[in-house]
Amino acid sequence: MNNDDTPHPGWLGPWLKGFPASQSPIPIADIGRRGWTLQGAELPTPLAVVRQRALAHNIAWMQEFAAARGVLLAPHGKTTMSPELFRRQLDAGAWGLTFANVHQLRLGLAAGVRRALIANQVINAAELAELLELRRRHPGLELAFFVDSQAQLDLLAAHWAVLGANEARLDVLIELGTSRCGVREHGPALALARSLKTHPALQLRGIGFYEGLQVAGDSEPDRMLMQQWQARVEALLTDIETEGLIEVQPLWLSGGGSALFDLVAPVIAGRPGRLGLLRSGCYVCHDHAHYGRYMQAMDARMGTPLGTPSLQPALEVWTQVLSCPEPGLALLNAGRRDLSFDQGWPVPVWHLSGGKRAKAPAGWQVTGLNDQHAYLRWDPTEADGPAVGECVALGPSHPCTTFDKWAWMAIVDEDDHVVDAITTQFS
Repeated sequence: MNNDDTPHPGWLGPWLKGFPASQSPIPIADIGRRGWTLQGAELPTPLAVVRQRALAHNIAWMQEFAAARGVLLAPHGKTTMSPELFRRQLDAGAWGLTFANVHQLRLGLAAGVRRALIANQVINAAELAELLELRRRHPGLELAFFVDSQAQLDLLAAHWAVLGANEARLDVLIELGTSRCGVREHGPALALARSLKTHPALQLRGIGFYEGLQVAGDSEPDRMLMQQWQARVEALLTDIETEGLIEVQPLWLSGGGSALFDLVAPVIAGRPGRLGLLRSGCYVCHDHAHYGRYMQAMDARMGTPLGTPSLQPALEVWTQVLSCPEPGLALLNAGRRDLSFDQGWPVPVWHLSGGKRAKAPAGWQVTGLNDQHAYLRWDPTEADGPAVGECVALGPSHPCTTFDKWAWMAIVDEDDHVVDAITTQFS
């Protein structure tokens, strides 16, 4: 392959941020043979990396958690949109994957997904037509999406008629909600279930919900929250089953973001004739702040012994110091184009001191981001700062919106050697 700047599927090359500009393109599978290391001079910064050991631990831990709680994992693929990570999750035993739209589903199917949820509303004719085409192209595909209004059902019936579809109806879950999408009251939700009984395009498969926008991070309010959700879900299920409105078995019951999955699992846990599908996605790389705080509360509720690893932060963005223009301030060469900032600033995790990786001093903190700069501050009377040119690794708070800023990420071992890579498909 020529050393050019043209993207090639399945290859990494200098068209990608973080890839060495002077290196020839290489297949993803070959990156571990290059001998690259975070302590070396081969890799430019900023550079997104995933810790191999933490990644493997998180995938195995979450799979064990789900099995112990009687639920199945349908991790949200929008977190990473990485075919390599999809494969790792499926190989570890995930039931399937969840997506936010039909476009993401199509990419997931190309990566080998054969069971899927679209945890969102499908409303337009183009999406409906694509779902039908994807189902034809992938025989045996198990798929359902969310519905939450009669208006949506009417639109899809009209689209179905225009398409002239003459095949099996598509499965849907009624979404219950409070502050985002989702039916607000029991009566309208039951009315939707009755409408689906005779709908030309859709058939009822189960119920879905998302509790994440209401999480307090405090155990007692969060327990009360999930008790309310359980009462609401069970009331609707009772009426649906009493009236015989479920035509497809087993029934799918799905919930769960990444902040409260220990309390969500009992609400959806599998019973005869039901599958509980947990949609948590951020567990795969966890984070260094936002979900880390929620995990502390979950560990306390689950009685996890102190020092016993539950989920571990696996994602880092390595940067270098561009300038130290005044005491207590360093400007790093990564910013909003490289790191998430929607759930808090990134956290200094490591720095290279004397060519060796060391923990970042406790007094270091990122106080802001520009497009290409991070503001690292410390009290110069209490701690030393990094020098110009020194590497500083930042741990994102909320991994989702860091993944979408990188087309590839290096996977590194505990000695900081690059051993593998993943790609993402956000665009």
